[in-house]
Amino acid sequence: MRTVDLAPPGSLRRAVELFRAFRVEQTDPDRFYGLLAADSARHVGLHADLEKAVVLDVGGGPGYFADAFAAQGARYLAIDADLGELTARDDPGPNTLLGSGTDLPIRSGSVDVCYSSNVLEHVERPERMAEEMVRVTRPGGIVFLSYTLWYGPWGGHETAPWHFLGGHYAARRYRRRNGKRPKNLFGESLFPITAGRMIRWAKTCADAEVVAIQPRYHPSWARFVVRIPGLRELAVWNLVLVLRRR
Repeated sequence: MRTVDLAPPGSLRRAVELFRAFRVEQTDPDRFYGLLAADSARHVGLHADLEKAVVLDVGGGPGYFADAFAAQGARYLAIDADLGELTARDDPGPNTLLGSGTDLPIRSGSVDVCYSSNVLEHVERPERMAEEMVRVTRPGGIVFLSYTLWYGPWGGHETAPWHFLGGHYAARRYRRRNGKRPKNLFGESLFPITAGRMIRWAKTCADAEVVAIQPRYHPSWARFVVRIPGLRELAVWNLVLVLRRR
């Protein structure tokens, strides 16, 4: 994993660097995921002491986040439902499980931090996955959820921006132009999740209290947009929910 020089948290430079890296996700995944993982581990570290903490990453993928959390002193575990994702970079690392995010094979109250990045939009029952993440977290521990909003500019992933005309249309158009189905197929592995839906879930979750609700990539002065219904669906792009287990 290449060395990552992170811009200050909440700064405009950090936002610009993340947006620039996002543009090369397919062509230079080491750059994009390395930066995103390092920034994410730092972000989680603002809410939890990661030194020797047990961190479960739901949808851990090919190991970038393992490197980033280990660099912060955490004991990292990962679970992913897609073997292809787990092996995209190399053989799966130690403490890696193949399993479902909506039925975690983890004992209740057994991890200090339960983390997920850009997975909820790929789950048909996102509230179920969020509830499972709360369940496996110990009292006082942190649940950190980040996901891509459907009505944001990247809601359709590789089919964007045509998802604004409908997910099925965007998928058909992608197939006509590229001769193959999109990796993220609407209705099967990509679903139209909103900010409002999961904010409502978080605020009514009996087993956890809300610590923070904020845009993932915005500078600190622009975080106010998450408080404006309607606008946040278009402008937030990627939403972060941080909860503390009761």
